[in-house]
Amino acid sequence: MKTWIPDQRSFAYLSWKQVDALPRDSTLLVLPTAAIEQHGHHLPLATDTLINNLLLGRAIEKLPADLPVYALPPVHYGKSNEHLGFPGTLSVSASTFMAVLRDLGASVARSGFRKLVLYNTHGGNTSLIDVMARDLRAEFNLRTFALHGSGGISFDGLSAQERAYGFHAGEVETSFLLAAVPELVDRSSYSVNYIADVSKAELLLPENAPATFAWLTRDMAPSGVLGDPRPATAEKGERWLEQAATRLAAALEAMANYSHPQKA
Repeated sequence: MKTWIPDQRSFAYLSWKQVDALPRDSTLLVLPTAAIEQHGHHLPLATDTLINNLLLGRAIEKLPADLPVYALPPVHYGKSNEHLGFPGTLSVSASTFMAVLRDLGASVARSGFRKLVLYNTHGGNTSLIDVMARDLRAEFNLRTFALHGSGGISFDGLSAQERAYGFHAGEVETSFLLAAVPELVDRSSYSVNYIADVSKAELLLPENAPATFAWLTRDMAPSGVLGDPRPATAEKGERWLEQAATRLAAALEAMANYSHPQKA
């Protein structure tokens, strides 16, 4: 798998003696979580994992050289059952995904490290990441953090419809890959599908609302796309990558410097 993580920040490139020399209390380890799943006709199965590595690599490059932050190898497979029925999707169950994170957290704790970030770029993992961050904190006394996607940037220039419902293989993800790996984007195979219309006030929404409905991609998107990739450009992708990397780097630096509030 292609990587943008600087070699000197890759935990797996260290020897055990080098790992043993790292400061246990201050070193921040980042565990990337993503997916291998369908992304329409125009993007590769590895889209979420590639974007995770790209954003994390760019962010880590912006950190102070003396800040001990290292990227662990990614968990490539996620809970992707919303995309089952499309060839190529490789999904694990919620219990399997959480068990893998628990075991990796246990390994980190056994090595004496105290700070772990779960950095996720697949929507199907999001609720499980939040659960596991708390569970790892409770079971292993790790200082655990959750970090998601592009760090909350505004994606300037994105339409209201795409901002609300461009969930999957739409303008943002396509722009990221056009900027980084254009050879993996088939621009002749774009398709457009949306799960809802932002201009229509509905009681039941797919996500981020008091009342929601459970959905599968095949319910409304024959191509597997939830969004509109047609406006995507490499220029947008590069601009958003830079903004996201800056925001993610700030979050990682805050996590590396974080100490728990003291009891009153």
